[in-house]
Amino acid sequence: MEEKSTGTLESIQEAAMQEFLEKGFQGASLRQIVKNAGVTTGAFYGYFSSKEALFNALVEPHAVALMGKFMEAQSSFAELPEEEQATCMGNASGACVRWMVDYICQHREPVKLLLCRSEGTSYEHFVHNMVEVEVEYTLRYMDVLRRLGQTLPELSQSLCHIIASGMFNGLFEIVVHDMPKEQALRDVEQFRTFYTGGWLKLMGG
Repeated sequence: MEEKSTGTLESIQEAAMQEFLEKGFQGASLRQIVKNAGVTTGAFYGYFSSKEALFNALVEPHAVALMGKFMEAQSSFAELPEEEQATCMGNASGACVRWMVDYICQHREPVKLLLCRSEGTSYEHFVHNMVEVEVEYTLRYMDVLRRLGQTLPELSQSLCHIIASGMFNGLFEIVVHDMPKEQALRDVEQFRTFYTGGWLKLMGG
């Protein structure tokens, strides 16, 4: 009985993954998912209360992993002694980005649902939420640099938001275009170099 139950759940999830990838959450048909899974509607509701509950089950572990790692990197950096932050910034951000690229390449389909197919769900603002966190910690870091005696221009929160939004949307192009891992790592490293140079210029470097 347990094997049959597990098999039914896997069939539903596999059918849902393909339907959501093809049509997005809003365009996906629960009727088509059930049909492609080869189960009855009653059997479906034995596992999930709704189409959104099914979508959430597919993406939630990956949303938690990505946001969790991102928040861990931000908070760990912010907890460093202020005098160490300037010298550790590149290494800290680089390690987090490389981890994300590796994770994305290991979990391409559910991450694509999360980042590209989630309109109409509670995850549709996932990237925006990351951007907001990045802006908050960027402004904090700039305050640290000022306390350490560096003279920085005033950069508005709206500008920091534009830059962070561009950065994350650029990073997640590896999902949109299904980039091979080696290409993704190479492109993202050069992308980071580009952004680092831009920040240095803005900060008077």
